[in-house]
Amino acid sequence: MRSSGVLMHISSLPSPYGIGTMGKEARKFVDFLEKSAQSYWQVLPVCPTSYGDSPYQSFSAFAGNPYLIDLNLLIKDHLLTKKECESYHWGKKEQEVDYGLLYQNRYRLFRQVYARFKKKTPDDYEWFCQQQKEWLFDYALFMALKDQNEGVEWTKWEPDLKFRKPEAMEAARSRLKEEIAFYCMLQYLFYRQWEQLKEYAHGKQVKIIGDTPIYVAMDSADVWANPSLFYLDENLDPIDVAGCPPDAFSDDGQLWGNPLFRWDVMKEDGYDWWIKRVAHMAKLFDVVRIDHFRGFDSYYAIPYGDVNAKAGEWRKGPGMDLFEAIERKLGKQEIIVEDLGFLTESVYKLVKDSGFPGMKLIQFAFDSREDGDYLLHNYQNHCVVYTGTHDNDTIMGWMKTAPKDSVKFAKEYLRLTKEEGYNWGMMKGAWGSVADLAVVTMQDLLGLGSKARMNTPSTLGCNWKWRMQQDALSPALAKKIRGIMQLYGRIPKHPF
Repeated sequence: MRSSGVLMHISSLPSPYGIGTMGKEARKFVDFLEKSAQSYWQVLPVCPTSYGDSPYQSFSAFAGNPYLIDLNLLIKDHLLTKKECESYHWGKKEQEVDYGLLYQNRYRLFRQVYARFKKKTPDDYEWFCQQQKEWLFDYALFMALKDQNEGVEWTKWEPDLKFRKPEAMEAARSRLKEEIAFYCMLQYLFYRQWEQLKEYAHGKQVKIIGDTPIYVAMDSADVWANPSLFYLDENLDPIDVAGCPPDAFSDDGQLWGNPLFRWDVMKEDGYDWWIKRVAHMAKLFDVVRIDHFRGFDSYYAIPYGDVNAKAGEWRKGPGMDLFEAIERKLGKQEIIVEDLGFLTESVYKLVKDSGFPGMKLIQFAFDSREDGDYLLHNYQNHCVVYTGTHDNDTIMGWMKTAPKDSVKFAKEYLRLTKEEGYNWGMMKGAWGSVADLAVVTMQDLLGLGSKARMNTPSTLGCNWKWRMQQDALSPALAKKIRGIMQLYGRIPKHPF
């Protein structure tokens, strides 16, 4: 069934107090999607951000990001007052997230929330903690210990805690009981608000697509609690780390630094950790997009300590063995796979054998360094087409920064005109294609330039900040989009 959606991270919403959240503005966005005849809202990972403020480098693969908790909803629950929220400075620019201020001020407010929360704890709080016990208590203890160690990564903690010696762990749980409860409370609040937002979206016939990175951060509760599942030495330091090899886009390749999975160890217990992860994501989202899917076929391993990715090597991944185990345990899942980048015949086979739809990126179609798979006339129905993702420039930015030959080719192929707007011409290419699902970014719908770009890979300090203007979601824009959906046969057929 032909359908369409919009990629817009929650942090980019124009909510008050410094960052987009799961409150009133999120519901307004859902309303806009419904009026625009969109069936899907795609978000980036909603887990807690760590190094570089990236949602792809998180303290936990299972926890929710406390920054996304809506303060106005906490005011409604009598856990905060408006005066308290307005007493903090949240940044100079409404269109940018200031993560430094969030880190300083949000948690001060959350401490006030906790003081009231523990005096009148909701009836379902203990039930929530038990439902999430597989990951929650390890995560909460991890965060409490990080606070105690002034944010230092767990590999530099005292040895008994680093190696999780039973006596040291028991003593930490007793000593940090209040801190652990504080972090459990934040997860309760996040998941309660998330379920309310998801229910609202379903009421408007909108499904949520969520993002799952293939790898986890080294400095995470996941690795600290499960070191045997990762490629670490006897001192719990990485042996090799993840990344991408040098290519036409990067002479040095990409050095991500994530620890690699010990697929042989995971296979022995039937991929239990991955099954739990997919089950968790499938409950959180209606559809799960798995990032860097080619890494399940073969993955690039770089010696730990190298300054670039040149000396890495390809190694065999678990392939269909993993996804057959997941399907046996959980049944067929609604999954989109990110199959971009350097692909081999075995990767193509894995995507085909999995049955999951892959991705097509229109911007890649006009790059001379790519083959023709991304050109619209080569598409098949069973795929998801994007004009760009969080890692790409906006369409209007790309038109100014891409090689002249690429821009010329795009203009000719898509019949782009300045009068219509280059962004509308390229988005119409996506919507008019045979792809079952077409997803465009909110930045492209608004015709924004490079300043609205979400992320530039291999850079730090300028990413994940963009926020939408308060009055951007106009009725005229929604009407225009709906008309185009009607033109290209992407009007939702409800109920879903």
